[in-house]
Amino acid sequence: MPEKQITYYKNAVLNSYAILFFSQNKIFGILLLLASMLNVTAGITGLCCTLFALLIVNLLGFNKETALTGLYSFNSLLLGIGFGTFFTFNPSFWLWLSVACILCIILSINLTAYLGKYGLPILSIPFVIVFWLVLIATNGYDGMGMMLKDSYMIFELYTGSAAHFNQFNEFLQFNIPPFLGLFFRSLSAVIFQNNIIAGLLITIGLLIHSRIALSLLILGFIVSYLLNDLTGTYPEGISNYHLGANFMMIGLAIGGFFFIPSIRSYVWAIIAIGLIFLVVNGMSRILDIYHLPVFSMPFSLLTLALLYFFMLRTNIGKLQLTPIQNYSPETNLYQLVNSQHRLKNFNYLPINLPFMGGWRISQGYNGNITHTGDWAHALDFVITDLDQKTFDFPGQQVSNYYCFNKPVLACADGIVIEVIQNIEDNEIGQVNLSQNWGNTIIIKHLDGLYSKVSHLKKDSAKVKPGDQVKQGDIIALCGNSGRSPEPHLHFQIQTTPYIGAKTLPYPFASYQKVGGRGESELCAFAIPAIGDQIQRTAINLSLKNAFNFEPGYLTNVISNQGQIETWEVFTDPYHQSYLYCKETHAVAYFTKNANAFYFIRFYGDKNSLLGLFFQAAYQINFSGHPVNDVYALDSGSFKPNLWLQDLISPFYIFLRDSYQNTLIENEGQVINSVSAHAGLGKSELSMTAKIIISQGKLTSFEINNINSKQQLKCEIRPV
Repeated sequence: MPEKQITYYKNAVLNSYAILFFSQNKIFGILLLLASMLNVTAGITGLCCTLFALLIVNLLGFNKETALTGLYSFNSLLLGIGFGTFFTFNPSFWLWLSVACILCIILSINLTAYLGKYGLPILSIPFVIVFWLVLIATNGYDGMGMMLKDSYMIFELYTGSAAHFNQFNEFLQFNIPPFLGLFFRSLSAVIFQNNIIAGLLITIGLLIHSRIALSLLILGFIVSYLLNDLTGTYPEGISNYHLGANFMMIGLAIGGFFFIPSIRSYVWAIIAIGLIFLVVNGMSRILDIYHLPVFSMPFSLLTLALLYFFMLRTNIGKLQLTPIQNYSPETNLYQLVNSQHRLKNFNYLPINLPFMGGWRISQGYNGNITHTGDWAHALDFVITDLDQKTFDFPGQQVSNYYCFNKPVLACADGIVIEVIQNIEDNEIGQVNLSQNWGNTIIIKHLDGLYSKVSHLKKDSAKVKPGDQVKQGDIIALCGNSGRSPEPHLHFQIQTTPYIGAKTLPYPFASYQKVGGRGESELCAFAIPAIGDQIQRTAINLSLKNAFNFEPGYLTNVISNQGQIETWEVFTDPYHQSYLYCKETHAVAYFTKNANAFYFIRFYGDKNSLLGLFFQAAYQINFSGHPVNDVYALDSGSFKPNLWLQDLISPFYIFLRDSYQNTLIENEGQVINSVSAHAGLGKSELSMTAKIIISQGKLTSFEINNINSKQQLKCEIRPV
């Protein structure tokens, strides 16, 4: 078998184990595999079923990427472990194990497709259904040749192991607090064991994988124990299996995996544990009629019910479902917090300034003249000179005012809804209160999103109702009609197409705020204040062209240390663009708008050339203005202070990885970037970099990684 296939199946097998606890961590997968082998027969059958499932789905042509995650095979793994735990090896064992495994694969793929339409997971439903069928079948027809072990009920799980392991297990059992031993045994019950060593291995794996996940399992364990102690539901104590596979797992699923970890998700995890008491008890009574254990079906059904329940909300609120699953509660949280901070502008339709050149805000939101009540969220614009005057001497005629007769632009693409242009312009100092808004144009940009410009010059409209306009099209000229004592431009966003409609607060996508000395500050998705001198953002076309990565873009990157990588741009099924490295299989997702380029997520080796470029070019302003940004925290780093941050991150984030860059223009363009790590009162530089651009193309970049003492110079050669 080629090395590439061996690597694929190795990773797919480890993912199949790790995903039992909602993980894709390979170290955790190895530890779970080792823990399963403490019951050798069950461990072997579990591994065999996993490999068998992976071979079947790949031979039959199912999606290899999905199979790699273990989604198609982890139920077969549970089935194999269950068979090895409850039945004795004989020829019939292997025959019916194969048949059951095929049925489990069919159910897994069908349910993945069906529930996937609703954004729901399959959890362990295929395993439970198939194993129920096996148990029912073996109770008749002379057991179909299958031989049950002396005790097969789920509450009497496997406790044996090799002699030296068994001795160590007994030593632990008598030398650690019973409460702690019960926790370890409950964790091991997820893989059908009652073994402290197995539970200890799983705990170590969880600590490496996710501090949040481990804390939620501990929370689930404690809450379940206290609830049972309070209600007396199980006088002899909750069985290890119910504790692990139902009560603790529901806490993990709701508290930190399917929901972004937060104080609200933790509260709902506790509520879910209370709910599952009822579900487990009710299902146990029903299934006892057929002599069937409930297994993890209560956990699966209640998790699906809660997920679908919250999906039906019209107002999401602060309890958020996980939008992009990274198989790590910490990564899910850090990525969401980071994207909400960096990419909040992508939640808005870009609205641009409705004029050319520099204008000043003469009345802003909640102004003290006319911007009050329902019309508070509007802006008035004028043009001023160096003395802050709005007119040239003598200022008695509208033509003396700098903004009069200046072009008014469409702020975004849309359809013209209303045009009024027959109202006379006022003489200076006079107002027309009977036609308050004066000459006006209303444009529809989206359902429920309209822009309105008012006080336009009479007969200056360049459009009519029904016309389609593009952002930047000239639609009229600035005038002095309506309630306007001197020429100015009134602008507002509203949710309805009517003149006089209530205003809506809404930011401009990008503009430059000009200071008294002529210096400019880039403002992105912001609302200007009274007195601000603003103008449209000037785009540096060379800079924009350099980062114009489109599907099909292909380049070779060669470092001074002999590393060679080939990068190509692709688009995924969700229309998100990414750079893919053919050698390391690293992936760097990015997005861009008219004003900036953003890297948003990275998967793979962070020390690869693509990983380093991701860090160096994290955000680029096409205007050339400096960038101040923040990286998402890296939950995979083995750092004690980051582990502390992980543990309390649902409630408070105190660490910060910052990014800054500046553009220097000489014969070419050089972007100097730095990143720093800050927290616990300290800040330390972690990276410096240079990105060199010539004639609108990326030509090279240099990296000085202070943490790894790595210094690289990389040449970029487009193919």
